[in-house]
Amino acid sequence: MKGVNKLDFTNKERRFYTVNDYYQETFHSKVFKVSLNGNFTCPNKDGSISTLGCIYCSESGSGDFAGNPKDSIEHQFQTVANVLKQKWPSGKAIAYFQANTNTYAPLPILQNLYERALACPDVVGLAIATRADCLSDDVITYLKDLSYKTHLTVELGLQTMHDASAIWLNRGHTLRVFDEAVYRLAGAKIRIVAHIINGIPNETKDMMLKTIHHLNHLPIHGVKIHMLHIMRYTLLGVMYEEHPFDMLSLEEYADVVVHQLEQMRPDLVVYRITGDAPKDLLLAPMWSLKKFVVQNEVDKRLRLRQTYQGVHYDQSR
Repeated sequence: MKGVNKLDFTNKERRFYTVNDYYQETFHSKVFKVSLNGNFTCPNKDGSISTLGCIYCSESGSGDFAGNPKDSIEHQFQTVANVLKQKWPSGKAIAYFQANTNTYAPLPILQNLYERALACPDVVGLAIATRADCLSDDVITYLKDLSYKTHLTVELGLQTMHDASAIWLNRGHTLRVFDEAVYRLAGAKIRIVAHIINGIPNETKDMMLKTIHHLNHLPIHGVKIHMLHIMRYTLLGVMYEEHPFDMLSLEEYADVVVHQLEQMRPDLVVYRITGDAPKDLLLAPMWSLKKFVVQNEVDKRLRLRQTYQGVHYDQSR
């Protein structure tokens, strides 16, 4: 890890290795993400694995803030970039293929979409969200070549290391499949960002910490931490409306995240400590709409505890 150590963490406003820290080190500039919709589908929706999808996944395929798939990649990019450039005129962009499974198409289609995105103004990198079971050998070979040309990250949805929870979520693959995908990508020198979800019913705090312990041993680059969002028009939303169940409070969520950060490998880049959901679709938890409140609660607890990312990292766990 370049430029970040325990002293830096204790003196920083945010006591963990934020993605803004990483981008500043790497690009010496403000970098923002532009979410794009390549009009992909998902094997967990089209019947290849299931027709239900992950039970929390919205119709947009977790791309509620991505562009309109009816618009060209160039138009989607420019629409968002024009707004962000008003705030950061000299900022650089990461083109982020977010909605659904963004390696689930024939290779020529992937090449066309990715390279058009990379040709947009001020783009310095590419982020691709996908599933661990949708990385063929030819796709990984292409991504390896692409990683020499641009700053590439592949984002994989783990959500939880516990297979019983994954079955409940209808993730559609096992932990072993995720781990194998990580090692194949890492073998090709591709940066990997793992997504995890806190607050899955029947998961204890210790179980959520074990997901972090598992990731600590994998050759990944970064982590995104989300709360379980329950949204309308999803299978999870129907389940919740019919039989409401307890969810983590803001205080409980912040406590879990703080302990995850304390036990997280200190070189891992923390891309998120909370997630977004559209206000008109969100059923619960409503406190998650206040993104900055959640972030501030985590930051406050780290300062009060006088701790930081990795303070309790233990390689033996």
